[in-house]
Amino acid sequence: MVRNDCGSAFLIGTFVFFHFNRLKSVGKCVIIITITQLEYFLEEIIMDYKIALIPGDGIGPEIVGEAKKVLDKVCEKYGHSFSYSEVLLGGASIDVHGVPLTDEAIATAKSSDAVLMGSIGGDAKTSPWYKLEPSKRPEAGLLAIRKALNLFANLRPAYLYNELKKACPLRDEVIGDGFDMVIMRELTGGLYFGERHTEEIDGVRTAIDTLSYNENEIRRIAIKAFDIARKRKKHVISVDKANVLDSSRLWRAVVEEVAKDYEDVTYEHMLVDNCAMQLVNNPRQFDVILTENMFGDILSDEASMITGSIGMLSSASLAEGKFGLYEPSHGSAQDIANPIATILSAAMMLRYSFDLDKEADEIEKAVKAVLADGYRTVDIMSDGMKKVGCKEMGQLIIDQIK
Repeated sequence: MVRNDCGSAFLIGTFVFFHFNRLKSVGKCVIIITITQLEYFLEEIIMDYKIALIPGDGIGPEIVGEAKKVLDKVCEKYGHSFSYSEVLLGGASIDVHGVPLTDEAIATAKSSDAVLMGSIGGDAKTSPWYKLEPSKRPEAGLLAIRKALNLFANLRPAYLYNELKKACPLRDEVIGDGFDMVIMRELTGGLYFGERHTEEIDGVRTAIDTLSYNENEIRRIAIKAFDIARKRKKHVISVDKANVLDSSRLWRAVVEEVAKDYEDVTYEHMLVDNCAMQLVNNPRQFDVILTENMFGDILSDEASMITGSIGMLSSASLAEGKFGLYEPSHGSAQDIANPIATILSAAMMLRYSFDLDKEADEIEKAVKAVLADGYRTVDIMSDGMKKVGCKEMGQLIIDQIK
């Protein structure tokens, strides 16, 4: 141990820890720590995070359960600590509380570091939930929690695994070496959040939905898209319907303003109908797709299917800062209980909300390894592969985290 006027210095292995117990204004102390030493030290820090779990409806509890097991395995390997609080949302909340989202559920989510969700909703033709007025149906709770948590930026990666090329519906010459894109969808504005009503006008039933955006809503999502593009292939395609809609013309103008601050990122505009066609004609051209709420909802589902299955597509909905809600892009249908999208969503949570990149990489590598070994759930099954169920797939992924 070495002492000086600044305090004490303890040498342990390759590290020097300084304790400043006698620091005075007349003295100066300079410490030099190498980046290698600092990175090694930071890697040993045990992280403690609070996660709100929303199992949801249909296959939701099953797929969230598998994702939680994967997170627990990560905790076991790296010494982190995750504490979980379960939140009811959608049909599950309706059954217990009579409403799709309670104030208590919102408070629990807000007090957490991140939210991991399964799937919301049921069969609109048979479920009693859909006999309720629209504001009390399961999806109303989903829209409400997004708004309450200010989750304005939705990231949906669409990546084609080499192992799933046979499951892709596109021809080999279209797929080429594969594709890797991110759809950046504005999440809390537009048609889904506009004023709506149905009334009778001159004896004719008339439904009205309002689509509106202001420049601030557009600018913040455009900035997110250009920031993401800087870390990828530096290309943004902004999708709109500017040949018809005033909201799209404003969208296009604001995107052009934002682009001026990103001279290293190329960008172009594309009409939504053309984009829908180009996704199946030449998906390799896309890097970051930036678009509004409803267009993004439709295009991201299309993109998921050309990856081989919507059960493979993860999703991150981000607020300002690090907070986010993570969920698979698929719905609650009982016939596609593939946990991979939810597990990959958990990996996104580790990466974007907790800055645990190494742990996120390990989960993603585990998924790839299981696919390379030939294991498939029914939605991505092909000849010669080994079919497994949801729990079996989850366990196989866990076994790869050693």
